[in-house]
Amino acid sequence: MIYENWLTRATVIITGASGGMGKGIAMKLIERYDCNVIGIARNEEKMKKVVEELGPNADKFTYQLFDVSVEKNWKNFAEYLKENDIQPDVLINNAGILPKFNRFGNYTVDYIKRVMDINFYSAVYSMHYIMPLLLNSSKAAVINVASSAALCSLAGTSVYTASKAALKGLTEAAREEYRGECYIGLVCPGFTKTDIFSSQGDASDSFANKAIDMVSMSCESMVRKIVHGISHKRDIMVYGIDAKLMEDGNRLAKVNTSKFSSKVMKISNLPLFESIFKQES
Repeated sequence: MIYENWLTRATVIITGASGGMGKGIAMKLIERYDCNVIGIARNEEKMKKVVEELGPNADKFTYQLFDVSVEKNWKNFAEYLKENDIQPDVLINNAGILPKFNRFGNYTVDYIKRVMDINFYSAVYSMHYIMPLLLNSSKAAVINVASSAALCSLAGTSVYTASKAALKGLTEAAREEYRGECYIGLVCPGFTKTDIFSSQGDASDSFANKAIDMVSMSCESMVRKIVHGISHKRDIMVYGIDAKLMEDGNRLAKVNTSKFSSKVMKISNLPLFESIFKQES
């Protein structure tokens, strides 16, 4: 059943569309609002599987293969859209990576730059080159997927939190600058059951996996909530029990919430958090 909404039959660009939430959002927008989606990712085999899963709706999904963290790729993509008379309506910056929980000093500068390039600068580049095209649409919209980490800083997530907090700040400022011209929304999801957590711990750390599983929302539920929030043009979308707790904790007791979280990590003795508080020799 197709629902009539401002999203109906919109042309949507989604990064990180080959799996997880990006794939789920793409499929939900096609199924629910008859959108035409241009998915962006690097793995063609995964993209082909998305097309297969869409079945009779496959013609609603096309894809482009490029690294979203490279500025030139976005410039070329914008040129491609103009040359092919494709009018984009919505840009959803969903691509991102989650570094393994670690102490700040254990990350190399090159790795920190890589995280910032994917989680933050990819959105900077996409907005810089695609927004001028979006503004020609009566449905102009940008939705940036940040994280609950942007709401409250936790030990072991310094680099990830910095990248997502930067994205949050960019989104909130741009929202006011373009209010009335372009809907700009921010999504701060909590733990979600996707492949993004594959870098955390290992398969043998069953207790850690169970702990994450307990507070994680299913990908399907998170996608449903995000699409619902976007359809209602919500400025900020905070979804997940852990995300709500982090939002409330940051508002009521910012420093104490971080301190309490650190104590819980230490007491747990989980291998997942072992490197965070271990002093460097």
